[in-house]
Parts: sequence; C-alpha cells; structure tokens
Amino acid sequence: MATTTTGKLKERLARRKEIELTVIGRKTGRRIPRPVWFVFEEGKLYLLPVEGSDTEWYKNVLVHPKVWIKVGDIEEEFDVTVVTDAKIVQSVVEKFRRKYGAADIKKYYSKLDVAVIVAID
Repeated sequence: MATTTTGKLKERLARRKEIELTVIGRKTGRRIPRPVWFVFEEGKLYLLPVEGSDTEWYKNVLVHPKVWIKVGDIEEEFDVTVVTDAKIVQSVVEKFRRKYGAADIKKYYSKLDVAVIVAID
C-alpha cells in the first residue's frame, strides 16, 4: 500500500468521479478552485474542459500551466500538458465516455477541441 502523498492521491483518484481542480487566474493571479470530472489511467489524469477552449479554467492554464489536484484532504501541485491534437483529444473524449457515459458527455460538454493531461508521478 502506498504511503506517500502521491500514492494516497492515486488511490483516491481510482475511486472518485469528481475532484477539485485549482488553477491560477490569468487576470487576478489568485487560486480558483472548481469541481471537475476526470479520468485517471496509467499514472495520467485526463481533464476535458466542458466548453473546450472557451472554458475559463482552460484559458487560465494556458497562462499559468500548473494546477492543484485535491481529493479529500490531499492536495498536490502538478504541471500540465495542454493537448490540441484532434486524435489525442478524441482519445480523451472516449475515455470520458467510457467512465461517465456518452449521454452525459453529450449533455454537459459543448465543445470537444482541447484536453489537459497531468502526469501523476
């Protein structure tokens, strides 16, 4: 059983449907938390902005490419990789469809042009 904070975070990610994602505001410089859906597979956390490239937290990540992932009482800071390649974005969309169901992805996600990947070491 993992005892490091990252190990505990990974264990919790495996059991959750939603996490708290915190970004730094591109205009305010303040930390902005929000609940988001995610997929965690093979050490990578996949994020899909609900309004694609128009999503505010995504715009903030473009300026400040660090995020804080919080699950319960554990929070860690990570660098992000922004993905705009259509094939990779589509693979992330498919991961979300498998986890949450195609109907909910269609219902809640209005633009599917970008994704964000966080390596959880």
